[in-house]
Amino acid sequence: MTPNGRTNATSGGPTGLTVDELGRRRLARAAATTDVAEFSRHGRDDWSGWLAHLGGAAAGCSHPIRLAGSLTTVEQSTGRITVESHTSAMPDAVLYVPCGNRRANVCASCAETYRADTYQLVTAGLLGGKGVPPTVAEHPCVFLTCTAPSFGPVHTHRTDAKGPPLPCHPRRQVDTCEHGIDLVCWDRHDEHAPEVGRPLCLDCYDHDRQAVWNHSAGELWRRTMVAAGRALRRLEEPGAKLRLSYTKVAEYQTRGAVHFHALVRLDGRDPDDPTAILTPNPGIRAGHVALLLREAVHGTVFRSDAHPDRPEGWSIGWGEQCDPRPVRLTVRDVDDAGEITHGAVAGYLAKYATKATEMAGHVSTRLTPETAAAYADTTTHVGRQIAACWRLGTRPDREGAPPPDAEEWREGWGRLRRWAHMLGFGGHFSTRSRRYSTTMTALRAARRDWARAHAANTGPDVDERDDQADEDTTEVVVASLAFAGIGWHTTADALMANTAAANARARRHAARDELTSITC
Repeated sequence: MTPNGRTNATSGGPTGLTVDELGRRRLARAAATTDVAEFSRHGRDDWSGWLAHLGGAAAGCSHPIRLAGSLTTVEQSTGRITVESHTSAMPDAVLYVPCGNRRANVCASCAETYRADTYQLVTAGLLGGKGVPPTVAEHPCVFLTCTAPSFGPVHTHRTDAKGPPLPCHPRRQVDTCEHGIDLVCWDRHDEHAPEVGRPLCLDCYDHDRQAVWNHSAGELWRRTMVAAGRALRRLEEPGAKLRLSYTKVAEYQTRGAVHFHALVRLDGRDPDDPTAILTPNPGIRAGHVALLLREAVHGTVFRSDAHPDRPEGWSIGWGEQCDPRPVRLTVRDVDDAGEITHGAVAGYLAKYATKATEMAGHVSTRLTPETAAAYADTTTHVGRQIAACWRLGTRPDREGAPPPDAEEWREGWGRLRRWAHMLGFGGHFSTRSRRYSTTMTALRAARRDWARAHAANTGPDVDERDDQADEDTTEVVVASLAFAGIGWHTTADALMANTAAANARARRHAARDELTSITC
């Protein structure tokens, strides 16, 4: 399913602008209202030291974390302290650490790092490397899209095979709902039109069921993969065991329901060595895996737990749109047979791992009773979704119920209230099975090691070192740091950091596009 490209539904800027474009406009407005004296850092003597102090890690972060305290370097073999320092002697008297937020609308720089890590993780599971054998490139692979069911008719962006837009909801016979709304729309909506994803009738739309579906989407995916694993046994031969390894991302549709994009790989497994990744029977093709997954998706249905508002619970299942597509190792985005390629898959999953509810028109942090009342606007589609999550999660009709902040409300239906700012979905946006590929922790550790190795002074050549070079001189840094705040000290610092990061991203994207055009 092709995603909607609306990345700034509530970002405060004109429709169609990217996050970087909006960021540059906001920074320009901030610079226009900033005191000229704030820009004097560039002319100060500590300008070079301040740039070196940032070290590149937090230089482009929109909301860096400021830490204060001491750093002690200790020689591990002897326990001897070699270096002692305090943040009071550093520029700005703090140590800057990137926020690490994965959402592009919150911090574009940290989200770009998360996107790159996700791309490497997905690619390693497709081509091998980073602890994955290169033979996985020969394994059958399927790109699976699972969508939510319908909770009511919504405005959509439709196109024909050649690209021109089609009428939204054309009907020969106009039906009128019980609220007096004609369930028809002849408008040809643009992809970024604000109407896209909004119900034709706000009162007919089942916001409660959508909130519960988002809440149960993670469990539905788990049951689907269990069903697929059981169905996989039909393809096994004596002595040749199989398993499915996957990585997936969750994406919000414009209507506020999540759907999943997953890359599912078929592996052979050794019962005596669960960590081994073996090549499966070459007679099993990606088409067989696609049919198996489609069967598991359409056959997985369960009923949610009972709720005081609905004792029988809600039926939880996937929508009719299920698109399993074989993946092929080619340089083009889609080959002549309609199979999606490994580069397109990795880039697609990595891109949407940095998106969240902004696709549905809502951006906020975790809600409190005060902020929930402000966001739960019953005259808007998103407001009703938040109101449904908050109401179903608190269960005010239950006598003797504990207060909403009690630990009991963090489990079960209480998670709906806890994740109301995410429209009920409380799962991870990027997950993988245990045997698919490397981990994000390993990728981050490798990046830190690389940065430290290139930043450290290598010293003299090996031949010029004395005989003590063979001794264990490993040093560790003991940090005693405390939280000192979030964000840059001045608007000028934020302007320089964000502008530099935006320019760097633009150069990387231009270089990547140029390389893609050459290879294609």
